[in-house]
Order: sequence, then structure tokens, then C-alpha cells
Amino acid sequence: MDFSGKSVLVTGAGKGIGRATAKMLAARGAEVIALTRSQDDLDSLAAEIGCRTIAVDLADAEATRAAALAAMPADYLVNNAGTTALDSFLDLTPETFDLLQAVNVRAPMIMAQEYARSALARGAKGAIVNVSSVSSFIGFADHAAYCASKGALDGLSRVMANELGRLGIRVNCINPTVTLTPMAVKAWSDEEKAGRMLSRIPLGHFASPEEVASVILFLLSDEASMLNGLAMPVDGGFMIN
Repeated sequence: MDFSGKSVLVTGAGKGIGRATAKMLAARGAEVIALTRSQDDLDSLAAEIGCRTIAVDLADAEATRAAALAAMPADYLVNNAGTTALDSFLDLTPETFDLLQAVNVRAPMIMAQEYARSALARGAKGAIVNVSSVSSFIGFADHAAYCASKGALDGLSRVMANELGRLGIRVNCINPTVTLTPMAVKAWSDEEKAGRMLSRIPLGHFASPEEVASVILFLLSDEASMLNGLAMPVDGGFMIN
């Protein structure tokens, strides 16, 4: 997959899946526009791959829209940024619920709106990949807000695929299993809990950020030209077991 001459906006590019995606895109010729909250992460990524950088707190809707506008034009969009919280349903607060909806659903919506408006104004086609989770399919204990946010992202993505697909912009979700990122280490540090999850993956291991990034690149590329509206598990077979 060659992305020479193409620009790609990647949110959450500082760590984990987003950083792996940014590095993989740059290695294949893309101009990467890296967006995340931590300026330190952006500085180290820029030193590594020479990308443009934008620091923003995606929980702030106005700042998110301003960042999206500053990033345009871009040929492709990867909505990867996300956050999580570990609360049982009975302990979940409205503040935590709203934060996860803001970062995991509202921010991708805003980014995609400005990306699509820019593409349409230029008469360009494009592709969006929204990074969701198998948590959109499964009711994991202590992940009420996270599961709800990823289910909402999948639903939003289907509407985007229906509406934007007719305008030449493909939209797909990927739904990884536990991926070895800093956020996943926080959520799955309990060995017993992680072991139960791992036992359901026929391939026998959690995903690496690079394994997920490679699927993102495929869905952005012209090789995936007939793929639109998917919620694609990247899970080693977790969903069949």
C-alpha cells in the first residue's frame, strides 16, 4: 500500500495504535497530521517521522472543531483517539459517562464533519476509519461507559457510511480486541481478568498496535474500495468463541 502524495489526519497519534498507524503511514509515503493531547508525545513523534502536529483536548468540543479545521485539507482521516474508565454500572457517574461520550463519540463526529466538508468542497473522494472496539459487541463488566461509547461510535459510523458513501467518502470501523497499548494495560492489568479474555482468543495472544494499524491502512487504501459501513473485528477470533 503506497500513500505517497497523500495526507492523513490521525487522532490519538501520540501512543499505541495511533502512533503505530502514523509511523506506518509515514513509512509508506504519507504526510501525517498527528493530533493528540500531549505535546511531548507529538514532539517525539515529529522527531521520528517529520509529521505536522496539533495538540488538543478532544473533550473540548470547540477546541476539537478548531483543531479539525486547522488540520484540513487531508486525504484520509483516522479517528483513533479514545479514553476509558473502569466503573461498575452502579458506580458510574454522569461526569464519567459524559467524558467518554465526548472523547470517544463526539470528537470523531466533529473531526469527520470537518474532514467531509473539506473533501466535498474540493470535489475529492476519501476514506475514514473509526477505531472502535470489541467492547461495542460485548458487555464487559466495569466497562459500562466505554462499551456504551464504542457502541455509539459503531452506530454513528453506519450512518456516516450511508450518507457519506453516496458522496464518495467510505467509512469503516475496526473493532480490536485488547491491544497492547498504555490504555489497555490500565484496563486489563488484573491477570485473572486478562487470562479469561485471552482464553477466548483462538490465536492465543492480544493484538499489537502494528497488527491493528495494518488493517487501518488497508481500509484507507484503494484496495478496500468496495468496503463501506463495516464494523470489522481485529480480534484473533475472539468473536467466534
